[in-house]
Amino acid sequence: MNLLLDTHALLWWLGQPAALSVAARQAIADPDNTVYLSAAVVWEIRIKAALDKLHLPANFREVLDEQPFLPLPVTVAHAHAIQSLPALHRDPFDRILVAQAVCERLTIVTRDRSIAGYPVPTLEA
Repeated sequence: MNLLLDTHALLWWLGQPAALSVAARQAIADPDNTVYLSAAVVWEIRIKAALDKLHLPANFREVLDEQPFLPLPVTVAHAHAIQSLPALHRDPFDRILVAQAVCERLTIVTRDRSIAGYPVPTLEA
């Protein structure tokens, strides 16, 4: 299975793994699965940290680098894919995650119920 972590799923994995569902923890830890980390997730985290809405350790970049996740850049194709998505979600970061999941055929690990309305598979975070 190819997974894409929503922002809260990544933060829970790193700091509060018990907050994730058992299925999500097992899927993320399974070496047979490929887990992607979107640049959009890191972007959202860094914005929230800059606004003092989120506290990050000083070595956050190194913590991410130690994870077995593959980086997923935001591409022009992902940006164009947003056009075909229904306006179910107003959060631009979540919309780009959905577009990435559609383009790359990924399952999004999330608890965001708005994402479930899109034509993309999800795994409850």
